Amino acid sequence: MPYTARDWDSHPPLVSPDYKSTVARGPTRPLVPLPQGLSELTGPVFGHDSIGPLDHDLTRNGVRNGEPLGERIVVTGRVLDDRGRPIPSTLVEIWQCNSAGRYNHAADQHDAPLDPNFLGGGRCITDDAGQYRFYTIKPAAYPWGNHHNAWRPAHIHLSLFGNSMASRLVTQFYFPGDPLLPLDPIFNSVPAGARERLIADFSIDVTEPGFALGYVFDIVLRGPDATPMEA
Repeated sequence: MPYTARDWDSHPPLVSPDYKSTVARGPTRPLVPLPQGLSELTGPVFGHDSIGPLDHDLTRNGVRNGEPLGERIVVTGRVLDDRGRPIPSTLVEIWQCNSAGRYNHAADQHDAPLDPNFLGGGRCITDDAGQYRFYTIKPAAYPWGNHHNAWRPAHIHLSLFGNSMASRLVTQFYFPGDPLLPLDPIFNSVPAGARERLIADFSIDVTEPGFALGYVFDIVLRGPDATPMEA
């Protein structure tokens, strides 16, 4: 079936002057739509059997000699289409900084400690109800060079793959009540009325007693309630 057209009013513009790197990298000419072909509707696809038993658990998949430091959280939600129907067999990947605000990546030079027991990445496949679930550590805010005294709110990046690798979508979600949200150019590049869809909901029902607080973040792929995606 043809893909539903993207609702561009729900997504950030390709160039947002306050988010300074978009000025250098964003296209300045109108986009050229490419019709669907076999490469978009078929392979290559990811292998479902390549998902390991601990890939969804960031509190255990990077352990070397102890548990990762920080507040344990559960992150779950559903991947839905524009009619609210679940999308099963979707590969959901996440990546994030640690509880001190540093990524496990050579390009991150933030003066904060690395956690030897936290890799900061995980993946899983949505079930028949379109649901995904991760165990992880709540990330911290960190400075970035967009402007003077710029700090990114705590957030987790998500990537979704559908029936083929060409169907990849990328977004990120935030946590409720974060005082940095009104100050963040990336969050505020999303149109008003849609940016609130990027904030996860705290859930006492998802919270696991004595272990981890729970957050719910549903991802809607198309339609008027679509989750804002990155260009």
